[in-house]
Amino acid sequence: MDLEFIKGQFNEEQLENAIIELFVQQGYTHVFGDSIHRRLEDILLEDDLRAYLEKRYRDDNLTESEIQKIINRLKLIPSEPLYDGNREAFWLINEGFDLSREDTGKVALHVGYIDFDVLENNIFKVVNQYSVQGERLRRPDMLLFINGIPVAIFEFKSAVKEDATIHDAWEQIHFRYCRDIPKLMKYCFLSVITDGVNTKLASIFTPYEYYYAWNKANDEEKVSNGISALFTMIRGAFAKDRVTAILRDFVYYPDESKTELAIITRYPQFFAANKMFSNIKAHLKPHGDGKGGTYFGATGCGKTYTMLFLSRLLALRERETFNNPTIVILVDREDLDSQTSELFVMSKRYLHDKNVRSIENRKDLQEALGGAASGGVYITTIQKFCESTGLLSDRYNIICISDEAHRTQINTGSKLKVTDKGVTTTFGFAKYLRDSFPNATYCGFTGTPIDETIAVFGDVVDSYTMKESSDDGITVRIAYEPRLARVILSEEQAKEIQRYYDKCTEEGANPEQIEESKRAMSEMKRILGHPERLKRLAADIVAHYEALCAEKPAVVQKAMIVCADRTLAFKLYKEIIALRPDWNIPRKAENEAALSEEKLDKLIPLEKIKLVATQGENDEKELFDLCGNKEYRAKLDKQFKNNDSNFKIAIVVDMWITGFDVPALAVMYIDKPLQKHTLIQTISRVNRVFEGKDKGLVVDYIGIKEDMLEAIKKYGGPQESPIDELKISLQVFRNHLALIDAIMHGFNARKFFEGEPLERLVCLNHSAEFVQMSKETETRFMDLSRKLKAAYDICFPSGELTDEETARAQFYLAIRSIIYKQTKGDAPDAEVMNRVVEKMVQDAITCTGIENIVNADKPEDLFSDDFQKQLDEIDLPISKFNALLKLLKKAISGYGRINKIKAIAFDERLKKVVESYNNRDKLVFTSEVVADFINGLSDELIKILSDLQADKTSFEKLGITFEEKAFYDILVKVRDEHKFKYEDEKCLVLAKKIKELVDDKAQYADWSTRDDIKNQLNMDLTVLLYENGYPPEWDEEVFEQVLEQAENFKKYAE
Repeated sequence: MDLEFIKGQFNEEQLENAIIELFVQQGYTHVFGDSIHRRLEDILLEDDLRAYLEKRYRDDNLTESEIQKIINRLKLIPSEPLYDGNREAFWLINEGFDLSREDTGKVALHVGYIDFDVLENNIFKVVNQYSVQGERLRRPDMLLFINGIPVAIFEFKSAVKEDATIHDAWEQIHFRYCRDIPKLMKYCFLSVITDGVNTKLASIFTPYEYYYAWNKANDEEKVSNGISALFTMIRGAFAKDRVTAILRDFVYYPDESKTELAIITRYPQFFAANKMFSNIKAHLKPHGDGKGGTYFGATGCGKTYTMLFLSRLLALRERETFNNPTIVILVDREDLDSQTSELFVMSKRYLHDKNVRSIENRKDLQEALGGAASGGVYITTIQKFCESTGLLSDRYNIICISDEAHRTQINTGSKLKVTDKGVTTTFGFAKYLRDSFPNATYCGFTGTPIDETIAVFGDVVDSYTMKESSDDGITVRIAYEPRLARVILSEEQAKEIQRYYDKCTEEGANPEQIEESKRAMSEMKRILGHPERLKRLAADIVAHYEALCAEKPAVVQKAMIVCADRTLAFKLYKEIIALRPDWNIPRKAENEAALSEEKLDKLIPLEKIKLVATQGENDEKELFDLCGNKEYRAKLDKQFKNNDSNFKIAIVVDMWITGFDVPALAVMYIDKPLQKHTLIQTISRVNRVFEGKDKGLVVDYIGIKEDMLEAIKKYGGPQESPIDELKISLQVFRNHLALIDAIMHGFNARKFFEGEPLERLVCLNHSAEFVQMSKETETRFMDLSRKLKAAYDICFPSGELTDEETARAQFYLAIRSIIYKQTKGDAPDAEVMNRVVEKMVQDAITCTGIENIVNADKPEDLFSDDFQKQLDEIDLPISKFNALLKLLKKAISGYGRINKIKAIAFDERLKKVVESYNNRDKLVFTSEVVADFINGLSDELIKILSDLQADKTSFEKLGITFEEKAFYDILVKVRDEHKFKYEDEKCLVLAKKIKELVDDKAQYADWSTRDDIKNQLNMDLTVLLYENGYPPEWDEEVFEQVLEQAENFKKYAE
């Protein structure tokens, strides 16, 4: 059916008729409201309800008075307070009740108002213009009746009148109808607002910003928008089987609520819960492998509610399969525990289980789960499982659902602990969990699945990406604003640092520790902690945040600053307080006079800015006191989530950057290197929907952009099961394990694997001596073991390593650790070297300022169409330079695919320009001199780019192909470097012959991996060069470059 929108003619009535037609196509009966014989005060279509009851309970011989009793049970529910009446009516319709029979000889009959199993028993109707008399006469546009009960209300606005919006429809339902006709509204559990172009669903208690479209009728479809979304809403949420499924399991009211909470599933939650349910059933032990699957849902899209919906399906559906399962919800932090348990503990009626609770401690864990025969829903942190927990239950009807399944829940392997008393083996929490429930089925929920997640929980069953979530309005868009803090390094002082390390080597310092110190001292945080940089950073954050708040003074805008470590966070905190002493004065709220006594009672006096971190054992007193204990941090958590609190800015390191929901969080200032799933989790803190918030802002002071692009590519799009990466790591691990086995051949390590702790320690020391018998062996062992460690860190959590492989790897890594820690005599160790070099590094660095590298008023929308055209409109000379630099690097890289020699030449030219740029004097960014200098460099870049374009097409002028040109350039380069005579014309002829020769060899698919073919190519090329008079002493150099170029062609061939 096509909708014809003719301006001025397609009004609300025509939209209403079009929607009614769509419902009729779904098998609904349409009735015009004014044609129904009823009093205006009567809400239920009692004839329909009576007919349904008589048909469904025909064999139970209900009497007339029993039927009237069933109708009155529903009808007489009070409609005020509306929320209480609506919730009670829903529970009655959803659950039914036990009817005591008039004939006392008959057992009680369980009566349901909707037959959820046999849909044909129900009467489905859509009724338009249904007048209802309450405080005022009101006439909703359309109602959906099932068995005479108006379970859904629809309000329409014209699609072609710009001043008639769906917000008007929302106001009509939420204000007028709820106020004037509550006796109708107590039955309306679903609420739809539409103008034909925008169609959204929620409950009659849902704030406008949390109404959402139902953009897919079935999970396999692509997302629909606009008018198409109206069709998918009706097919997806209101087809007879779908609306009954939603009313049965996907409408949620808590046991108690202070905020009139009623949750209607969103389409990604509906599909995810059903698909996970089916997958868990298919993998249930003992017939399955116990890997229930992984759900990949964008951070902020409502995974906790999806887990709740899934838990209900597991508890109530297909009971003969699941056998009243025990459900264990696993989280990996206390704050997530309280967040999740608050929801689940208030859901006892929804889950049909009175035993829903949070596990308090390990003793409670033993008592609660050790003796349970079935049932129960328990929320616990995985850290409560330990070695002493042991077997709690070997039942098969236990389902473990892991929240944020990318951290501690996948650590199933063992670790070595080496002390002066001996060597002991410990295991990860996940290992103890699986020992406690060996026959359970495990499934994982995460916003950022990693390889190990899939290996432990099974393949990705369903996904809902960041882009989908942003497009659907479930999360707000994330805008990216880079404000890089530039620094300059003094070369002379850098040389002085190297001289110090050379001196340490002469004194006999351990080479591994010298390398470790060099790595530590060149870490980003040495630059990040430079005092001048921190001052500039503090000033920029203060100015930026104040400007942000000034733009929307009526909207609460909280901020988070992410620092690389606790020391840097503390230093930055002090710099900000020095600039804004007023932010350090505790208050309950910015304007306490504007708040009621009730709101003020929920607040505690706090400073505007707080450092949120755990206390360190060796903290100085001021930092130690500032961090506070666990109870104090819990108070901070609660206050930061309170929109009225004076606490507006949190400085964090690791806390609160994952699994922490604050809808009012408007901006995230990042001054910490972040990668992959942690980066996505962190920036997603700002994507929650909040009134007055149109976007979440990520301000980048460190340059996370490339990592962010990579992470968004991996976690922002549809998620495949990335097991291939794990397989590669396993190959590397096993290869290096075998190589170290060969080194250790001849050493008897039996005592390490079988002995007591002290025997193991002695064996470990002997093994270190064995490795150090020769310098060559030690160097080789340390190199191999470093690579082994990297591969081990990836493979270990996946559970793919055998116990024997794990034990051998840990043995070798323990040897590595012992050799690494050894120092000779009074030679400095890594810690001593770090302290000396740290001051030298600080002196070597100068901070030149903070520069916004995109236009200040245009932060990037991470999912907009313009994302790839991000630097088009730049007005800063340095930014223009950076944009050209990026473009040229890309062009050179691209040219390298077809002509490696020339690309290297252009790359050398580029490096010289970059060197000039990096060696510039301290910059004052507004200086005209600097602008001219940078613009001059930009002109040089444009010249290189122009020359590159000319060179790429020069083969046409020479009358040869671009492949022949690449070989021609090799011949010319070798000739010019070694200064012998060989005319250009001869080079052209010879290049063509080399191309023919290479083509002859490259006709075999595996030529580049076959030594025999490459050897033949070498011989033939030598003969060819000799026959054409090219000096023979350079044959090998020409061959290597020809071979490299030929492999390049193969690699990048389309």
